[in-house]
Amino acid sequence: MKKNIAYLSIFVVTLLVGCAGGSKMSKSAAAYNDYEENLSPYRRTYPDLPKAESLAPSTSGPVSAEAGDPVDSDLQVSLTKFADSNANREVYNGFTILVYSGVDRDQAFSTRNELYNTLPSQVKAEMEYDQPRYLVKVGRYINRIEAQSLFHTIKQDFPSARIIQQRFGKEEEDGEVEEIEDTK
Repeated sequence: MKKNIAYLSIFVVTLLVGCAGGSKMSKSAAAYNDYEENLSPYRRTYPDLPKAESLAPSTSGPVSAEAGDPVDSDLQVSLTKFADSNANREVYNGFTILVYSGVDRDQAFSTRNELYNTLPSQVKAEMEYDQPRYLVKVGRYINRIEAQSLFHTIKQDFPSARIIQQRFGKEEEDGEVEEIEDTK
């Protein structure tokens, strides 16, 4: 019984000390009630934009296609430069679907063969050996979203399949494959 009273008294004293400490906190917080800070000298300012009426052309009505908007010519020059730079690139970044990655050669070949049987004829499964792993990949896509429909089809039969980033060479894209002559 005396132990219970001792524990109760310790609890009450701790509770009262804890509540008394809260009043000190409120007094120190009250010291900042009148605090103000002006940050306007540090804010970036921009000049006012001209009114829409001053930017409008002198003629009213729609602009004809023959007017030759300068944005169109600049855009055409930029697109031409972009197309030329892409034509000169040897590799491009893209995405492919990785169906199998592992060290088991037989499993890699069986996965590739199963993909040949289940995929449409225009999609080709490729197998690579990146020591010590065998990789079975399907498709070459510029954007990840392009690979999604085939990925969901493959995912039903191969749950471990995933879309990965890949760099493709230009010669790979053109389909230049050396033919091996049959010497019989």
